[in-house]
Amino acid sequence: MTFRRPPLFNYCIMISISTRSLAYRIGTRDILTDVTFSLEEGDRLAVVGVNGSGKSTLLRMLCGEYTPDEGEVYIAKEKVIGMLHQDDAFNVLSLDAANTIVDETVLGQIYAIFPDLCRAEMKLADLQRQLDEAPSDDTELLSRLSSEYEAVNTRFIDGGGLHYKSRCRSILKDLGFGEEMFDMPVARCSGGQRTRLALARLLSREPDILILDEPTNHLDTETMEWLESHLAAYNPKKTIILVSHDRLFLDRVTNKTLDIEHTVGRLYKCGYSQYVIEKEAYRREWEKKYEIQQKEIARLEAYIEQQRRWNRERNIIAAESREKAIARMEKIDKPKDLPKSIRFALSSSGESGNDVAYARNLTMGFGDNILFRNLNFLVKKHDRLFISGPNGCGKSTLIKLLLGQLEAVSGEIEFGYNVTVGYYDQENQNLDDSNTVLDELWNAYPNLTQTEIRNTLALFLFRGDDIEKEVSVLSGGERARLTLAKLILSKMNLLILDEPTNHLDIESREALENALLSFDGTIIAVSHDRYFTKRLATRFVDLGENGRDFRGNYDEYLLYKQNRAAEVETFAKYEPAETTQKEEYIERKKKGAEIRRIEKRKAEVAREIKKLEQQLIDIDEELFGDAASDYVRAAELTDLKTTTEDRLMQLYAEEEELNEG
Repeated sequence: MTFRRPPLFNYCIMISISTRSLAYRIGTRDILTDVTFSLEEGDRLAVVGVNGSGKSTLLRMLCGEYTPDEGEVYIAKEKVIGMLHQDDAFNVLSLDAANTIVDETVLGQIYAIFPDLCRAEMKLADLQRQLDEAPSDDTELLSRLSSEYEAVNTRFIDGGGLHYKSRCRSILKDLGFGEEMFDMPVARCSGGQRTRLALARLLSREPDILILDEPTNHLDTETMEWLESHLAAYNPKKTIILVSHDRLFLDRVTNKTLDIEHTVGRLYKCGYSQYVIEKEAYRREWEKKYEIQQKEIARLEAYIEQQRRWNRERNIIAAESREKAIARMEKIDKPKDLPKSIRFALSSSGESGNDVAYARNLTMGFGDNILFRNLNFLVKKHDRLFISGPNGCGKSTLIKLLLGQLEAVSGEIEFGYNVTVGYYDQENQNLDDSNTVLDELWNAYPNLTQTEIRNTLALFLFRGDDIEKEVSVLSGGERARLTLAKLILSKMNLLILDEPTNHLDIESREALENALLSFDGTIIAVSHDRYFTKRLATRFVDLGENGRDFRGNYDEYLLYKQNRAAEVETFAKYEPAETTQKEEYIERKKKGAEIRRIEKRKAEVAREIKKLEQQLIDIDEELFGDAASDYVRAAELTDLKTTTEDRLMQLYAEEEELNEG
């Protein structure tokens, strides 16, 4: 709950896209039954729900790829929709000569999304050539060519021709493509690179309604943060709809949340974290109203039964009156249970020694490409160590070295006393596609009974016919859950995790986080999920700085990185021999300290705002609930609410000042 100054004027609100009672079925199975919402220009919508709830299906209906069985999608006139599918394979544009688009390099393919501008550019070059070659005394030809050149050039400029190439190049760089890759054929790009190319092409085009299905796949943390900033600054007259399991990404980009649960969509006019609070409050209120109504119905039915037992005329009349009252009631449906999520705990194999793993003078590379050199770090018992660094710095390679799957160029890795290792593979490659789900787990643990195997699979939502599915037909999320099921049955005190949240929905990620927080062992992990890292990490080894070691949580690590970057920049510029530069250095240091003070205060203000906003929700619930008939308590709550709102207004003002400063 927030309180902001209302606008002084009412502006015309333009609906960008809306839906009415959308439904979609596959055979007799309902995927979606009632999805209704509308978005205004500038809205940023997150679509959330468990895996399989129909999020991607909804996005495909919005962009016209799927036709709804019921309901309609309304799109404002002349609005252009662009969609990035989950793990979108980049479709190379290779047209014939008449269409002029034949360049299949990375840069050429990005330029090709502006065919009119490309053709205009070629036309201008051709007209310039004709002008250069035209006889100087042929005034009629020169006049005609000049007029045509001017007309084409005007259309070219009005269409953004002066800027589209620089924008394309800039977006490519921000998505991890160096200039040395611009002339690389798309055919040589990896799957992840092709997905980022598809994203770059879409962002360069800037459609009016931008639809993104898991856009953060294959992005490292730095690129993900750039995408957050880019979307946050996206044209305020344009609309964004996205599906993502990255909770920090949703918080920083979206202002509305569509929750799909049991095939029905409900819109919350807030970002993800506030949506979680509001949804819980909504369910509590719904359950409370349902219980109150059920008690009232039970009371009336008991009264009816009593009156009918007495069986006098006036008793019959009274009973019939109450029956009519029940019939007139607008019945409240019982809230459905929340969709089932995985639940599990991890068992330690026993205590290891205090020194769990030691990397000594470790150098690794492939040919001339050295990933890291003379890397040293010691993993202590109960560390939750996260290996960080940009894509390509060797994080997954280091994991494979720890597992003995690769051999280092030089150096060694030693494990301590009584260390037993469990491993989670980001690609779930340790699964046999020819097995059924049941056989995959049973073959790994043949000493367990079928009942024990089935019970374990049930914890990971494999029930009924699901356990007879072949592994080869499982979705990414199902493969991830099966890998976790295999993991929990093994005993380990060192758990090595390579991108464990890939393919898991938010509820499953939270279950994994809770299990890892309770795990009485040591963890080494690689993850681009910042929320996951924020909850778990106690230590970092940064391969981007050749193994620089940092002990602390995620927020402390980010602050350390920011301060270190500022120090490196300062010392690179500082020359002690020159007094003016020394003074500038001292001034920059003061400014850096002031910036850190402001950032710290921002975090404190944000925490207090969140606490007070929740307090207001709790006050309203009691004020209009239990305290509704207790005037003394209601007066106390009203005073408390006024005080809380006044404090919130002060904090909002301070927050604005800090942000402006």
